[in-house]
Amino acid sequence: MVENRTPPASDDVLNPKTATEKLAKNSKNEQDELSEEDQQLVSELDMIVERLKEPSIEIHRSALENLVSVIRTTTSSMTSVPKPLKYLKPHYGTLVDIFEQWSDAQNKRALASILSLLGMVYDKDNNRECLKYRLLAGYENETISEWGHEYVRHLAMEIGLEYSANVEDDEQSVEYLVPVALEAVAFFFKHNAEVDAIDLLEELNLHEAVVGYVTKDTFERVCMYMISCSPLLPPPADTNYLLTARTIYRKLGKPAQCLPLSIRLGRPDLIKEDWESCTTRMEKAQLAFIMARQQVHMPELIDDDDEELKACMNNTNLSKNYLNLARDLELLDPKTPEDIYKSHLENTRADATLDSARHNLASTFVNAFVNAGYGTDKLMTTEAEGKEWVFKNKDMGMLSASASLGMIMLWDVEDGLLQVDKYLYSSDNHIKAGAVFAIGMLTTSVHDETDSAKALLSEYITENNPAIVKLAAICGLGVAYAGTNREEILELLLPIISDTDITIDLSSMAALAAGLVCVGTGNGDVSPVILQAMMERMDSELNHKYARFMALGLSLLFLGTQDTYDTIRETLKAVTHPIGQQASVLMQVCAYAGTGNVLEVQKMLHLCAEHLGEKEDQLPQAFAVLGVGLISMGEGIGSEMSLRTFDHLMQYGEPYVRRAVPLAMALVCASNPVVGVLDTLNKFSHDNDKSVASSAIFAMGVVGAGTNNARLAQLLRQLATYYHKDADLLFVVRIAQGLLHMGKGTMTVNPYHHDRSLLSHTALAGLLVPIIAMTNAEKLIMTDSHFLMYFLARAMYPRFLITFNEQLENVSASARVGQAVDAVGQVGRPKNITGFQTHETPVLLAHSERAELATDKYTPLTNVLEGFVILTKNPDYQEDEESL
Repeated sequence: MVENRTPPASDDVLNPKTATEKLAKNSKNEQDELSEEDQQLVSELDMIVERLKEPSIEIHRSALENLVSVIRTTTSSMTSVPKPLKYLKPHYGTLVDIFEQWSDAQNKRALASILSLLGMVYDKDNNRECLKYRLLAGYENETISEWGHEYVRHLAMEIGLEYSANVEDDEQSVEYLVPVALEAVAFFFKHNAEVDAIDLLEELNLHEAVVGYVTKDTFERVCMYMISCSPLLPPPADTNYLLTARTIYRKLGKPAQCLPLSIRLGRPDLIKEDWESCTTRMEKAQLAFIMARQQVHMPELIDDDDEELKACMNNTNLSKNYLNLARDLELLDPKTPEDIYKSHLENTRADATLDSARHNLASTFVNAFVNAGYGTDKLMTTEAEGKEWVFKNKDMGMLSASASLGMIMLWDVEDGLLQVDKYLYSSDNHIKAGAVFAIGMLTTSVHDETDSAKALLSEYITENNPAIVKLAAICGLGVAYAGTNREEILELLLPIISDTDITIDLSSMAALAAGLVCVGTGNGDVSPVILQAMMERMDSELNHKYARFMALGLSLLFLGTQDTYDTIRETLKAVTHPIGQQASVLMQVCAYAGTGNVLEVQKMLHLCAEHLGEKEDQLPQAFAVLGVGLISMGEGIGSEMSLRTFDHLMQYGEPYVRRAVPLAMALVCASNPVVGVLDTLNKFSHDNDKSVASSAIFAMGVVGAGTNNARLAQLLRQLATYYHKDADLLFVVRIAQGLLHMGKGTMTVNPYHHDRSLLSHTALAGLLVPIIAMTNAEKLIMTDSHFLMYFLARAMYPRFLITFNEQLENVSASARVGQAVDAVGQVGRPKNITGFQTHETPVLLAHSERAELATDKYTPLTNVLEGFVILTKNPDYQEDEESL
């Protein structure tokens, strides 16, 4: 017989009666578990509340004082609610009722202060009772701080919520919140919580008020936080934050900190203010060095007879200081292409199957990049080899060979022009054209008083010269005068853009040169001319491989200007040829370059996701992919997210999208060989699609440009072996090897500088030209337009730290160089670098590295130790400290 048994009641499933009993039991147990001390506290609080119910005002006053004393003196652990607040929970409603019944103002204020504290804990319905009772209790004479730091933080949060609720209502005034908010801000500044203060002021749209609270001890933390927040804010708050930070720097007399912010804001009037606010000539020299690096040329600021300051702003001594660095690092000996290839390490004789002209052309580029700026090499500058090497190339190869002199003599105007001069009188037009281009290249980033480039190149544009020489002269002007916005240069270029009788390649390169000259200015004289040229040209001409550079030239005008291009974009809709859509996308991309604007990135990704038909133009999609990298390149989190997005595009994208992905990765990580990126690009370099492979190989060169990265050098040697039978891809591998060893490992092509806070428009434009050319590598770089690689000269710059004394003479100082650490928002004086090594200047700085002086012997005139830095002797420094 089976016995029927009732299953035991599960603890997990309780009927209502059981649940009620259990809860009552738990409550009873909790009371039983109270220690004697806690029970005494509960009794004391009960008694105080009872006394508050009595009618006598005097009793109320003593009871309130007693209650405040109990709350303040009782201690608790950091993770638990203080016991008086915990045990006052049952009385909260009673105390609110008592407050409503009382009439004595002084007692009501004292009770309101206590209710404000209790409201922080027991305000269940989001009625913001902490703020409500604080306003009733008053906040004068620092009474706001009576309940401690956490209370003020909570109060600040409720002030922000109240402000937002009232702003949505429109009718409600918010003025009553300002005084209590400013009291909270004063408390935060007093207790090293500047970040909380700035956040509160931002919620109330009062961020300018922060200027009144900063001191010489807090201004660095405040400005650093505000500058870091700027990219995350919507317009116009982003620029307002920068303006406020600049105002703080001006208040404390820091012109070298003001200037980068004025440059970011694109305000020449503010730059002039910063210059005039300098109290010493050396401060002006430091500002001139920063302006020269950013290519902001304002000679009108300097007195006519001050040659030394002019030299600083013109970058006149860049070549001399670069060679001094090379001498200190023992890099002056010229290198040959074979030193880079290291063919003996390759498994096969890679170049045996190559036609010698293509091999020589590759060696020309490698030689130019590796010996860039050194003024000597073993192929072009030696008397015996020079002309002989040029004739080892064919046609356009001769142009690239003679133009390579411009790269080798980079920044050295006097000696460079002497070296180039002998090729200007050649009977071969290609050699002559290369020499003309070299003139523009060697004067890049340097302004000479004689204006050599304009004087020489203008002859080759206006006279009846062969088309190839004109083309080289146009490119030379674009490279030499990028970012100057000079009218006399535009007068030479604009007629060529608008002339429909000349070939599209000349017109397109003239548009590109004009875009370089006026980069980021939105020049209203240039854009209509380029637009008119697009409309007047026949469709067959706009299909030319060079036509994309006309679109790029138009887009460069609006580089970094954000939403100022709407009129031009509407006009582009009148261009029926697909180039109108290409230019529209490219302009949108350039306008938001480096801003990290999430909405614009989403628009670009939406464009990438479209599946177009075979007959539709897919180039806008390629530009959209570049746009994702270009927009997010200046912002750390955005860069990481974009790299993740590129993996998805590579898996599911159209062919044109896939070809552009490696190039976009190169933009994000220029001269910053991140291991994960290198591995990804190495995988893409073996892709079945030849265009994807060529883009990936070139991207590897850009990512490692000027770093001498040993891992990447090995990967490129393996690729040289892998592609030894493919002349085109081997040519790109060789160029990548040249880029990797650029300047023998002393240069960068990354457009960000000044501790990655300033974006150089001219450097970015120089980087974009070869990257746009690589979107059609088979018809441009791999055939007859390889000279476009030389536009990289505009982006190339030494990554050094060189220190000067007050007489602008080189001085050696002890400096720590280490990985940069983000110290934004941290209290005190946190370390800015980690894993550092101590060197004597001059030193090299990698992309993610930062330098600081190791001793107090000198005081730098700028807070960012990068490029040229002037040091002043510290009068308080004692020599014996160094030996301790």
